[in-house]
Amino acid sequence: MPIDLQIKKGLASFLLDIQFQTASSRIGVLGASGCGKSMALKCIAGIEAPQEGRIQLGGALFFDSSQGINVTPQKRNIGYLFQNYALFPHMTVAQNIAAGLKGAKAWKKARAEEMMRKFRLLELSGQYPSCLSGGQQQRVALARIMAYQPASILLDEPFSALDVYLQDQLQRELLEMLEGYQGTVILVSHSRDEIYRFSEEILILDQGRNIVSGKTREVFANPIYQEAARLTGCKNFSEIRRMDSHSIEAIDWGCVLRFERPIPPEAGCIGYRAHDFVPIWGEAPRNALLISEAERADLPFETNFYIRPSGGRAMAQPVCWFVQRSQMQEIGQKGLPSCLQLQEEKIMFLKKAIHRGESHMKQRDFC
Repeated sequence: MPIDLQIKKGLASFLLDIQFQTASSRIGVLGASGCGKSMALKCIAGIEAPQEGRIQLGGALFFDSSQGINVTPQKRNIGYLFQNYALFPHMTVAQNIAAGLKGAKAWKKARAEEMMRKFRLLELSGQYPSCLSGGQQQRVALARIMAYQPASILLDEPFSALDVYLQDQLQRELLEMLEGYQGTVILVSHSRDEIYRFSEEILILDQGRNIVSGKTREVFANPIYQEAARLTGCKNFSEIRRMDSHSIEAIDWGCVLRFERPIPPEAGCIGYRAHDFVPIWGEAPRNALLISEAERADLPFETNFYIRPSGGRAMAQPVCWFVQRSQMQEIGQKGLPSCLQLQEEKIMFLKKAIHRGESHMKQRDFC
């Protein structure tokens, strides 16, 4: 189902300006709080109208400012799962699920029972939302959506109010419940883990603009922009000074890095993920950070080190090195390594910022 989103809408502090096309059916929209993610969903659903643009999901054209088209929300056949689930408090589980259905009373009852069976809600059919857990409320809200077989489903931060354990459980349940669903599903979240787990294709927003889009795993491997890398979980960045086409000085880290591959001419900094360092005891190899001091935070399943590299910029952020519990035995025996080696294939060349007037870029355009 091809998707074409061209949305321009002025918000309080920035212009929501999205241009995105894809044929994928599982799309994740990643961005910090307040970047315009939820407003984009509301425009797709028809709750809000862009000032200009075009919104097409599959073969259905919902909005086109040039043609004066703006289909009402009721006619878009879209299921919208709100952050708070928006259940009717005075209705039971069964009544909530049947609320959006049209048809004979007997058919509506049978359809609601079918959904309650599928979503494991039969024992709760007579309960009211106030008596349900967050996970149960989410299942009711999703069952209500699936009951009328929408062509598309929009998920607005569906796990944000849940604890970590319940988030993991419900993410698995949601993926299971959506198996076999042929329509388009768009999930917006500020959680990179949710997006990575759920989506085939990703759209990253920053202050209302899509800075990067493409296949999810490809974007995580090469996010193009520093802010996109930060949103996908990268902790370590350094400004660079180009020495030649294959070597740079990492200014914040106080070291020279040499590469087999040529350095992209538009790179303004590099990024490196905290789990990818290789600890070295002894003489420093090529592309290594010498450690002068480090603080540590012991967590249940890993230890986080915050390191000041020798020769690094005084005001630079510490380098984050995250070590799995299985690796800590070696560190306990040998002590802190003398340096950390960066693996060339895992160093990300990044643009520092998207400039005004620069076109929205697919992941493949910069590598």
